[in-house]
Amino acid sequence: MTRESSTTRFEHVPKVELHLHLEGAIPHDALWELIQKYGGEASVPNLQTLRDKFHYRDFPHFIETWVWKNQFLREYEDFTFIAEAVAQDLASQNIRYAETFFAPSDFARHGLETQKLAEAIRTGLSRVPQTEIVLVADLVRDRGVENAAKNLAEINEVIKLGIVGITIGGSEQDYPPEPFADIYERARQLGFHTSAHAGEAADPESIWGAIHSLKAERIGHGTRAFEDSTLVEYLAKHRIPLEICLISNGQTRVVESIAKHPVRSYFEKGIIITINTDDPKMFGNSLSQEYQALELELGFSREEIRRIILQGIQASWLSEDKKRKLTQTFREDPGW
Repeated sequence: MTRESSTTRFEHVPKVELHLHLEGAIPHDALWELIQKYGGEASVPNLQTLRDKFHYRDFPHFIETWVWKNQFLREYEDFTFIAEAVAQDLASQNIRYAETFFAPSDFARHGLETQKLAEAIRTGLSRVPQTEIVLVADLVRDRGVENAAKNLAEINEVIKLGIVGITIGGSEQDYPPEPFADIYERARQLGFHTSAHAGEAADPESIWGAIHSLKAERIGHGTRAFEDSTLVEYLAKHRIPLEICLISNGQTRVVESIAKHPVRSYFEKGIIITINTDDPKMFGNSLSQEYQALELELGFSREEIRRIILQGIQASWLSEDKKRKLTQTFREDPGW
């Protein structure tokens, strides 16, 4: 099995994605248009220079690059533009369903209101009906608890735009989850699902905090759970899904290499695994390449990968009826 044939095969497989940041999934040509719109050519004079910028020393350097990129998203029409571009990219990859994060607090400095921002994103997504995309609000732990509470109230006003849940991303190593416990309880009362980034840039205590304090339904990443065997057993016993992002973890040096990623041991111990791209246009990856890495770097069989894809459907925030229908559709698909 060559890398090329492996990737091509996985491109035809129907897929779901549960951990995808809208702002990190902007196709490079679309982002380049925005850079030109706002006169950013001094730092990135051409498209190749832009691609080269997306290499990182470590996780903090990645966050620094993330902040740099977001300066070119300043108007509501920019979000309609990128949402359509991202949706088209997902559809071209045969991704049938995606839960996509957006971070309204990152753009308040441009005077953008959360409700109108969500409307602009939904306008762009609705232009590409081939892929069902729902939204998850990233409350961004760096902005503090008060801001998170404000964002939660704002997204509740536009929940009918297909906002199904919340997460907290950002600098996990500096902002532990516990202060956000009341926010998560309020989110559940309002009918939102919950996930939390944990165990990526911080140790297992961050995951325990997301479980016990936040009562998160899923854990975003969970990469460093292996450092605590009791935690690994807990995740398996309590059926708490992990939103694994292999290539992202390699790019930000969370793991030494893909071959040394703990996902194989998690799978074998019975943890519910989902595979995702995180910020694909910032890491140069696709969901097909993630599956290819499972196969070629970590020894997963094609049948095991199919099981993981179906676990993604089951771990999603679709209704039980939609989960059954999507599972049947996948199994009947010629690419399956």
